[in-house]
Amino acid sequence: MNRPPTPAYRVGRWLPALAALLARAWLRGCASLPPDVAGPVSQALAEPGATLLGQLAAARRPGGTAPGTSGYALIDSANLAYSSRLALTQGASKTLDIQYYAIHGDHSTAQLLREVRAAARRGVRVRILLDDFNSTGKNALVMGMAFVPGVEMRMYNPLPGGRGSTALRVLGSLHDFKRMQHRMHNKLYIADNAWGITGGRNLGDAYFGTADGSNFVDMDILAVGPVVQQMSASFDRYWNNPLAYPVQSLISAEELRTLRGTLAPAGAPAPGASQAAPRPPEAAARAPDEAPPALPAAEDLAALPLTWAPGRLLVDEPLKLVPELNDTYTEDTVVDGMLSLMRGARREVLIVSPYFVPGEQMMQVFAGMRRRSVRVRVLTNSLASNDAPLAHAGYARYRKDLLRLGVELYEMRALQGQNLDRTVFGSGAGGSKASLHSKILIIDGRIISIGSMNLDLRSQLQNTEIALVIRSRALSAKAAAKIEDTFDDSVWKMELTPEGRLHWRAPPGAAFSDATRDPDASLGLRLMINLLGPLAPDEML
Repeated sequence: MNRPPTPAYRVGRWLPALAALLARAWLRGCASLPPDVAGPVSQALAEPGATLLGQLAAARRPGGTAPGTSGYALIDSANLAYSSRLALTQGASKTLDIQYYAIHGDHSTAQLLREVRAAARRGVRVRILLDDFNSTGKNALVMGMAFVPGVEMRMYNPLPGGRGSTALRVLGSLHDFKRMQHRMHNKLYIADNAWGITGGRNLGDAYFGTADGSNFVDMDILAVGPVVQQMSASFDRYWNNPLAYPVQSLISAEELRTLRGTLAPAGAPAPGASQAAPRPPEAAARAPDEAPPALPAAEDLAALPLTWAPGRLLVDEPLKLVPELNDTYTEDTVVDGMLSLMRGARREVLIVSPYFVPGEQMMQVFAGMRRRSVRVRVLTNSLASNDAPLAHAGYARYRKDLLRLGVELYEMRALQGQNLDRTVFGSGAGGSKASLHSKILIIDGRIISIGSMNLDLRSQLQNTEIALVIRSRALSAKAAAKIEDTFDDSVWKMELTPEGRLHWRAPPGAAFSDATRDPDASLGLRLMINLLGPLAPDEML
């Protein structure tokens, strides 16, 4: 009788292939990025008032409104997140500027990019700036937009090497680990330099509430008026930066066609060699009888309620990622701006941050607020709802100290199995789990900040970030009401027992119970956090 192979046999059998794979990844990673590939310098539309969107912006401004104020609308549902971006895309007549950390190659993005291509065909100049880190596998096919006439696309801070696998690309870049960690996390969607959107969302099914599994809970802000020019100026600084590489310098149309062929589902034809450019991604593979989720029509911008208030944009400098290249770089960051706002709080600070790793400086700010009797409430992910468990490990180190300071901590439930409305704090149609992704700061019920930044050391030290800070009691109250609804039925409130142990308190009448350890998290996940979490420094989580 033949004996089954031993573990040592299995390792020995696969070791040569694994070694070859690792060597290939290393060699690809060690390859240099192409030199002297700076694209032509370009700027935002100089006269947005001459466009239809610019004229609509002027028409929406109430009489007597101060010249420096702008109009804002909270994008507080997944449907509105998609429909508002679609409206800007269809309404643009001159320029469309799109800047994101991640654009996923899935159904909702395919539909949105189809409208972007239609805008380019009618003469709109399209610029797409994308952080390079997530552009592998199916997501790399988004780079096909660079080969569409009328569309320019650049990748920020790219990594060398192939795009078939994120893991292999990371492995191949370990020799330049510090640079690999620095990412452009900004999010902007701007039409005709007249209307713009920023906030926490990337582009993809999970952000528009249509993913089959987990969906992200998020909030954006739509702006119209002078602050949009600040958003465009920020886009221009990043677009014209030496770290922004034209896609054509990194990958060819033929290489994208080959990659698409390797990713095509069984039986599906690969793109023909006669194509002039690779097709941008279409819907993710589905069963033949399964219809893709319905997406909303474009929002009516003329009817969308707007709140007019003073505001300003906070944005990190592009060379925050490589300050050694810029003698004029300053250390003030978007997160530093959030800390400055908190230092000025008088009554209450309400924080929503999916990845919350305070660090020493932030803990000092919290301690200062509590000495002034400022109420501090923080909503973040529970271990079960967090899509980045190691980030939760960094937060877990601070829970007891925060509670001892008097900071009120709330952890969001994963919401498994619930069929909630597709709102900013709902799981989305078809989704079985929600993961908090909103980044909101409300000071004294009168100042609100919405942006891409988390209150963690990665956002402060590693990534570039962006945020809109608006002085408006109306917007602050609307956002706070959404958050308060979550406190009522979707979160645990953290407490310390007299013995100094953590306790998760469910809201009165909730359909879930109290807990004495990270609720809804598997034993394996809890073990991983306890074993691996202490090994990583805060700024890496």
